Amino acid sequence: MDSSDEFDELHDQTDTLRESISNTAAITAAFDAEIKRMASTISSAGNDVKALERGMTGGLRKALDGVVFDGLKASDALRTVANSIVATAFRAASTPVTDHFGGLMAHGVGGLINGVMPFAKGGTFTQGRVTPFAVGGVVSSPTSFPIRGGTGLMGEAGPEAIMPLSRGLDGKLGVKSQGGGGGVTVVMNIQTPDAASFQRCRSQIAAQMSRALQQGQRNR
Repeated sequence: MDSSDEFDELHDQTDTLRESISNTAAITAAFDAEIKRMASTISSAGNDVKALERGMTGGLRKALDGVVFDGLKASDALRTVANSIVATAFRAASTPVTDHFGGLMAHGVGGLINGVMPFAKGGTFTQGRVTPFAVGGVVSSPTSFPIRGGTGLMGEAGPEAIMPLSRGLDGKLGVKSQGGGGGVTVVMNIQTPDAASFQRCRSQIAAQMSRALQQGQRNR
């Protein structure tokens, strides 16, 4: 082979390389435009956009490697980039949906378990056991208990009382008090020499009785 043939072969290789580089530049431009379009239309920002860009960057790198080193056609490379974009966008769009339904399922299972446990009259977990408080009780140490949408904590600052509620005669719901509310006994000793004297001091006696009854009502 003479020098002219070698030169022609080198020229052909140079043309091929130039064509590959041109195709690579076209793919890069298309990829850049696609990123800008996706970033401007995607509804979620932050991590979702970053994940989308990382996924498409990986697809572009794979396509460029195929063009430069494996002789992949430009059309096949573009198809690879397109498939990568579609897959990444699908993952970004489906993740919130799957997370939402996963949360609903977890919440539903948790609600079912809480419904089965005997908390209709009050109770709390103590070292894996259920302690009933239907008639009240005292919690002397930090104790967690399930509430709607989370977990509550009682007894963290000292002993706390648990008191059942009941309805009074007025229909209101409150804590029922027992004892300490007995009747009021008023004793008055009246001494008069005759009935006429008793008649004259009736108003004074009535005033004293009224004051005694009022004081008794305040002390109940």
